[in-house]
Amino acid sequence: MGSNQTWISEVTLLGFRVDSALEHFLFGLFSLFYAFTLLGNWTILGLIFMDPRLHTPMYFFLSHLAVVDMSYASNNVPKMLANLLSKKRTILFVPCIMQTLLYLAFAGTECLILVVMSYDRYVAICHPLRYTVYMSWRVCTVLAITSWAFSFLLALVHVVLLLKLPFCGPHEINHFFCELLSVLKLACADPSFNHTFIFATCVFILAGPLCLVLLSYSRILFAILRIQSGQGRRKAFSTCSSHLCVVGLFFGSAIVMYMAPKSSHPEEQQKVLFLFYSLFNPMLNPLIYSLRNAEVKGALRRALCKERPR
Repeated sequence: MGSNQTWISEVTLLGFRVDSALEHFLFGLFSLFYAFTLLGNWTILGLIFMDPRLHTPMYFFLSHLAVVDMSYASNNVPKMLANLLSKKRTILFVPCIMQTLLYLAFAGTECLILVVMSYDRYVAICHPLRYTVYMSWRVCTVLAITSWAFSFLLALVHVVLLLKLPFCGPHEINHFFCELLSVLKLACADPSFNHTFIFATCVFILAGPLCLVLLSYSRILFAILRIQSGQGRRKAFSTCSSHLCVVGLFFGSAIVMYMAPKSSHPEEQQKVLFLFYSLFNPMLNPLIYSLRNAEVKGALRRALCKERPR
């Protein structure tokens, strides 16, 4: 922070502007969703860890996706739940900036992990004989580490650019967490460079990866149609359709939030979109993978059978 800038100690998160009775209902509903998010993703992690049949690159990346979903939800939801029951909805500025940093880092990591998962499926279906070469454990580890490191580095750049701006009020954020665009509204200087950098980042980490995912799955679709075995075709469709559901939910909501014209999305509507992105998406991911994936359902059955007393 420069000497000519204004430092603020805390900000107020306005959250959802509803009456107290509805706030208590939302607290119970969102707490239930958050519990399901943690339970579902921990279940996925436990099954992958315990079942040797799931020790494959696809489930290695799925475990990273589960960690990202739990971390992403835990970064935003607990403070939102606390504010639903509190009259004082302030947050210190430093934790607010940390929330922004982690939110950007986890969102970016999920983008890249989904791209890597689509590449994994492309190699598995289109180049099965070279799969162990293209997706060796060394390659998988490098891809995972790169996804995490690059996302945190990019998030740090956004936060550094954010902190270069002076903040002189009003010290209110019309959101339920410290989302980047909402925090930028606190600045009393022109944030046009920040907005330009955000849009460029979205093109690079949303539009670009989405094109790569769609390209991968278009190649996968043609390869699936050439599979002679009906059982093999159904298995490939089942696995890839679950991935496409996750990709559609994640990239669709993110692109609407950051690349659609803001005039067409009022602030209250944007909160609902971010709520879907922060809470519903991490909760739906393990449900999609467990309900539409025969291998995960088989691992769950084997784990339950082991727990039954003889």
